[in-house]
Amino acid sequence: MVIAEIGTSHEGSLEKAKKLIDAAKEAEADAVKFQWVIADEILHPKTGFVDLPTGRIPLYERFKQLECPPDFYAATLEYARSLGLKWICSPFGLKSLELLLELKPDAVKIASPELNHFPMLRALADWRKSNEAGDTVPVIVSSGVSTKSDIEAALAVLGTDGVTLLHCITSYPAPEEEYNVRLIATLKKDFAVETGLSDHSLDPILVPCLAAAQGATAFEKHITLSKKTSGLDDPVALEPQQFLQMTRALRQCQAAINRYGPERGGQEIIKQMEEQYGSGRVQKVLGNGIKALAPAEEKNYGRTNRSLHYMKAFEAGHLLAAGDIGVLRTEKVLTPGLSPALYENVIGKKLRRAVQDGAGVAWEDFMEEQRP
Repeated sequence: MVIAEIGTSHEGSLEKAKKLIDAAKEAEADAVKFQWVIADEILHPKTGFVDLPTGRIPLYERFKQLECPPDFYAATLEYARSLGLKWICSPFGLKSLELLLELKPDAVKIASPELNHFPMLRALADWRKSNEAGDTVPVIVSSGVSTKSDIEAALAVLGTDGVTLLHCITSYPAPEEEYNVRLIATLKKDFAVETGLSDHSLDPILVPCLAAAQGATAFEKHITLSKKTSGLDDPVALEPQQFLQMTRALRQCQAAINRYGPERGGQEIIKQMEEQYGSGRVQKVLGNGIKALAPAEEKNYGRTNRSLHYMKAFEAGHLLAAGDIGVLRTEKVLTPGLSPALYENVIGKKLRRAVQDGAGVAWEDFMEEQRP
């Protein structure tokens, strides 16, 4: 499956969204993917700033600009399916997940930073197990900016039935030489799931084709009408002609695997890539197959992922309620808090000291006897 990641490149315009869907169809993708953005589910208003061509603005405000009503997503779903494309979407919290599931998507995508959003993962797992929903809606999980134990914890909640795990580097752009593509085969072996690639590298051929050689069955890459437009991911996305080039190269890889079998077919793909890019570069991209943070994403570990943050300033003695704590990306200037796995542990706790709005939740904020 080749997934054209539209993300938020539509910038809230249904007309542009349809043009991107048209581009994905013309680029011979199998599916399009959107992101259901609700800013308050992703960031605290005090998370910091982002530099855009139009100037420096709060990152939270940029995400507010990308919010769209449910009718927008329903219209894109209907249009994509009218063209024979599957419609996939990423939620970023409990509300967007609830709204998304009402639309009955072809798959739910968990983005890399939400791999540890355990309240959302539990809600999705519960929905899939319910009598009404059944266990038929596939889940696609990206594993960028994560450790092997992070993946294990997420799959312990979601299960592995109907789950595809995508290898990813959460860096924009992601350096090809850091991709460690052999990890795709390792993840398939270790977790007994279908594996694939979520690719943020700039080359349309190298990393995707090497991923196919390693047994990847799903490929996700951003698409844009132009790299010069102002979408957050447009600079690292593929323009339609590049995307078509990638798709056709992947179909050729599949043909080689069908003809020769997975092992020899994979060897033939690697040989062709070495002829095109050089053996040294290809071997660097293939890597050692051991799961570790890529150098490009090390500094963002714990900040891009989710952690617990205070949604307001509170005085000492305050008893924490559910709405007082957010499961958020830390991002720019705030300090990361406790893991979302501990969300239930801190609700109902009494603060022993005053805390600031947006601060990461720490055990030091509570009485000694309140800590597990």
